[in-house]
Amino acid sequence: MFIMSSLIRVIINKGVPHYQLDRRLFSFIKRHIQLFAALLSGIIILIAWIFRNHFSSSAWILLHSIAFIIGGFAKAKEGITDTVKNKKLNVELLMILAAIGSAIIGYWTEGAVLIFIFSLSGAMETYTLQKSERDLSKLMELQPDTTTRVTHGIEEVVTIDELVIDDLILIKPGERVAADGTILQGQSSIDESAITGESIPVTKSISDNVFSGTMNTSGSLTIKVTKEASQSFLQKIMDLVEVAQNETSPAQLFIEKFENIYVKTVLVIVGLMMFLPHYLFNWSWVDTIYRAMILLVVASPCALVASITPAMLSAISNGARHGVLFKGGVHLENLAQVNAIAFDKTGTLTEGKPKVTDFLVKDGEDKDQIIHIVATIEKGSSHPLAEAIVSYSKQFDKPDQVLSLEKMTEETGKGVYAFINDQKWTIGNQKLFTEDNKEQWFDDATEKLTAQAKTLVYISCNNEIVAIIALKDKIRSNTKEAINYFQQNKIHTVMLTGDNQRTAEAIAEEIGINHYLASCMPDDKVSHLKQLNKEYETTMMVGDGINDAPALATADIGIAMGAGTDVALETADIVLIKNQLTELIYALKLSKRMNQIIKQNICFSIIVIILLIISNFLQIINLPLGVIGHEGSTILVILNGLRLLKQSK
Repeated sequence: MFIMSSLIRVIINKGVPHYQLDRRLFSFIKRHIQLFAALLSGIIILIAWIFRNHFSSSAWILLHSIAFIIGGFAKAKEGITDTVKNKKLNVELLMILAAIGSAIIGYWTEGAVLIFIFSLSGAMETYTLQKSERDLSKLMELQPDTTTRVTHGIEEVVTIDELVIDDLILIKPGERVAADGTILQGQSSIDESAITGESIPVTKSISDNVFSGTMNTSGSLTIKVTKEASQSFLQKIMDLVEVAQNETSPAQLFIEKFENIYVKTVLVIVGLMMFLPHYLFNWSWVDTIYRAMILLVVASPCALVASITPAMLSAISNGARHGVLFKGGVHLENLAQVNAIAFDKTGTLTEGKPKVTDFLVKDGEDKDQIIHIVATIEKGSSHPLAEAIVSYSKQFDKPDQVLSLEKMTEETGKGVYAFINDQKWTIGNQKLFTEDNKEQWFDDATEKLTAQAKTLVYISCNNEIVAIIALKDKIRSNTKEAINYFQQNKIHTVMLTGDNQRTAEAIAEEIGINHYLASCMPDDKVSHLKQLNKEYETTMMVGDGINDAPALATADIGIAMGAGTDVALETADIVLIKNQLTELIYALKLSKRMNQIIKQNICFSIIVIILLIISNFLQIINLPLGVIGHEGSTILVILNGLRLLKQSK
């Protein structure tokens, strides 16, 4: 029905030029050629059966032969090619042999019906794969082929492959952004729904980042390109989806190995069945071969083989549409087994956009001078805290003194050292400082600010602490909802943060997390993940920064927030495009649902095969019923897997 309705929509689509209509129709038929072949085969079989008394035996056999060729060509080619290439027998060959065997002993209609139903179930499997591929094609269509580049005030239309980093491009209202970049001029509402799934456009202005493939809905924008087309966020999404489609899960690998052994076993048993019952039970030769052909049909593991792939591809496709990208079926399959989740704080549990709330300086120090120096040093950093400090510094007057920055060194997880005008300046957390350079005012301020769950940045000049900057990052609106869901499902939650003990404790209490670890360096996160692996068997890490990459790789499943760094995105196994932890709840539900459907399919397939084999030995079923039972079960498990395409949040 879905094919017919789609065809009708194509045909009656008003306002479409005839050449486009013809192209769409041709593309539609090409995509579903296997289905059309199966249906044509079925129509020929139906005609032969209805007018069986009006055809000569030769014409009747000819019609069935045509039905055999039309319906079975694709599957026969697939089975033979796969056998030659991989040197392994497969279910396609079993079905073709069964159909040919039926025809040899005179059961032409039964063999043709077998081909028809088998090719129909194969067409449905192909539809699942093509549905997943079309989702990828839709992503590819988001990327414009050309854009307007502005060079010294002169506009020229170029292909996106010609763009290089630092080029300026003009995006007019109604156009898609051609490259990842930063807005230099203009303000507009950007529709990011194609990438994030968020239906409400986001207002963007100067200094905001935009992604290729998103739609500019209002004002004109001048954008500075920050990434080449091959490294764009949209391209990374397409790469992830493509990898996921081709990845084989453990369950699939097991079924594939099992299929090869099982098919050989079935062929051996069928070979014995072709003569043993004649001597053991006095069956006629026709009955003996007929029962062997039925066994060849009903014992084939078609439904078992189809139990996993359609469900897996449907789930991956569904996830991509909802902003959750799985790098492979193995990660989707294992997600339901997670017993513990570790979260980075900044950008994961929080919005990752901290703001300066307090700026305290030691008595006698020049406040404007200090913030000017700090901003000069932090301008070279992409850390959220550094960006917040630089933004905060703009409200202060800049001293006339010229600053000479040199010998800047950064320690990951601690802070930076730099020399300005022959003075050593240190900016970072408490780990950069010793007890020798801490004074009473420092201790009092630290105690007060950390009690308010604020992150503190300390500034020292020549090893003497001269200022403290306090920042606070807003907890994501859905963080508490996500943490509550995990705890209700008996999943242990842990927060790993570089903040000090008091700040970490306050945030952990606010969101209700099970456990937290403060003052974490990247290697501390890795060590804690290893410990979690020992205690909880299957663990997950959620993060977004460069310093989270080692922990993401250590966890059984690494999950990156979509707005995270490239390193985090490349290391992670799953990406949450929308940067919302509630998407993780959806991913867990999708994984559980997929595993449940796969188990249903496998159990149902095995039960049907066993019942059909027993019925055949007891001579209860004939070949048409065997075909319907076997291929019907295959269609049912495929349809059951396709339900995941409609899985809602």
